[in-house]
Amino acid sequence: MVNNMTSTHKYLQDKYGPLMSLAALAKTLDRAPQGLRVSLNSNSEISKSINAAKKKMGRRVYFKTEKIAQIIDDEV
Repeated sequence: MVNNMTSTHKYLQDKYGPLMSLAALAKTLDRAPQGLRVSLNSNSEISKSINAAKKKMGRRVYFKTEKIAQIIDDEV
């Protein structure tokens, strides 16, 4: 593990691991999963950032925890 992880990244990594499901991301952002899906289909800067962290594994969609932590820290 990297020693200089941000506290946001460490918290999310400890809770969800290296990849977050849509449900985990929705919970973290205090959104309903369906509402988050709709938001991610928009053309906003935040949706572009979150979609850049997206990783598909078969039919499942995950989000890279490290990138999500960076997005959260940048937006605060």
